[in-house]
Amino acid sequence: MPPKSKGASKANKETDPSSKQPTELPPPRTLNELSALRYARTNPYGKLRDEVGAEGLTDSQRHAVNNCQYLTHPDRAKGLSNKATKELWKQLGEANVPLRSLPKPRHQHWGRHRPGWDVGEHTYDEYRSRTVKQLRLSRLARESERFRDDWWEVLQDRKGRSTRSSTVAQATEITDEQLEQERQRRQEMAALKRDLHGERTNPYALDPEWDDVAPIPQAEPEHALAAIAYPEDYAEAMAYLRAVMASKEHSPRCLELTEHIISMNPAHYTVWLYRFAIVEALNISIPEEMAWLNAVSLEHLKNYQIWHHRQQLLDHYYPAIATSAEDVAGLAASETAFLNKMLAQDTKNYHVWSYRQYLVRKLGMWGDTERQSIEGMIDDDVRNNSAWSHRFFLVFSDPGYTTPGSHATEHDPKIPSEIIDREVEYAKLKAGLAPQNQSPWNYLRGVLVKGGRPLGEAREFAEGFIKELGSEADNKERVRSSHALDLLADIYKEAGDKERADLCLRRLGDKWDRIRKGYWEYRRRAL
Repeated sequence: MPPKSKGASKANKETDPSSKQPTELPPPRTLNELSALRYARTNPYGKLRDEVGAEGLTDSQRHAVNNCQYLTHPDRAKGLSNKATKELWKQLGEANVPLRSLPKPRHQHWGRHRPGWDVGEHTYDEYRSRTVKQLRLSRLARESERFRDDWWEVLQDRKGRSTRSSTVAQATEITDEQLEQERQRRQEMAALKRDLHGERTNPYALDPEWDDVAPIPQAEPEHALAAIAYPEDYAEAMAYLRAVMASKEHSPRCLELTEHIISMNPAHYTVWLYRFAIVEALNISIPEEMAWLNAVSLEHLKNYQIWHHRQQLLDHYYPAIATSAEDVAGLAASETAFLNKMLAQDTKNYHVWSYRQYLVRKLGMWGDTERQSIEGMIDDDVRNNSAWSHRFFLVFSDPGYTTPGSHATEHDPKIPSEIIDREVEYAKLKAGLAPQNQSPWNYLRGVLVKGGRPLGEAREFAEGFIKELGSEADNKERVRSSHALDLLADIYKEAGDKERADLCLRRLGDKWDRIRKGYWEYRRRAL
């Protein structure tokens, strides 16, 4: 039986929390503050003990705390006699102990909606809004589940795997309007999940057309020292790509999937190969694919896979137009126009020039039109060594007058002398415009070799850039082109005049090209 406390009434009035004038507290701002307020109102003595500790309580307050256990644990009062029970209730009444008490709020009592986010930190209005969103999400999920049941059967019908009768299949046919409604429903669900739980929804999971595909995630080895941190969008798209490639599916949706992945990683050669397989299987218009590829190429100038894909497309398309000279000429014109647009962005783009050589061979673009186009580029920039290389290929690989398989650095007797003369004069003209530009000098050497002519044919021309070589008088030696001096060294060597050849190489190392002095000394030793 709870012990009687003499003078309990008087003591309670002086020390009990409920006997004091209530402090005007500000209204609770958050749910946690509301829980704390409710706990304090229904557990005044428990709140007091939390604040001052058990040692800070008076005897009467400690007595009241002990009596509160009979309210929180009613089974304990069953062992009391009637008299003791009456005394218990009397003391509880005198201490103004609330008959109903709430448990002390735990950490994240209201739960959490994303890692580290306590729901109790929301205001009441925020919590009410959150509850409305949760109800909305539950309703949408139920509607989506009903749609998925019917949609799955439709997808199985398309693949010929359904066990339903034709009558049932017709009754559950899904319209385009219903598909669009489901897409919007999933988008709304994704937004709600992101807002409520911080969850991110796979973009392909938002489209019912992909419901029949089970994505295959990247298989990373256990405890990898340097696992690749793929972006989520890329990893998810690749998971779907592995699935459709495994099933050998070639469809419009797979074409769109490859476009999405290429936009994130244009260097993924497997995706490009798969895309070409889809183009072949669906017999997609090559001009339309080329138009799409043009935009991708201009966005990714240095990508090799783009040009390999373009070459595959052209190889696939060419047999269909090979018998029409007009169509071939139109293709050559459109391709050349695009290549010029690419080269305007980067005049020395290796991939573009490599493709241009392929295009010349494939479409037979050996005529004056292509050569004049390249001449225009050299006129714009005489130092464009890529354009010089393409001109050499164009002139000395033409199957109309060259020996098949003839190496670039060997004499080809089939080449007409007038072509050799034309190219020699062209190289001399451009060398005169920019004497220190190495490209025309190398081109001149190559032309003479191709024509089987001695380097000595260019002796008079090269000597025109040199004056008073080796003169000991101050400032009398003049060299307008170190490349002309280099060529003269080989011309004199060819003529057996090693002394003058040595002089040329020595002056190159001592004065006119000091940065490569070691190379010129090596050449001197090789005389």
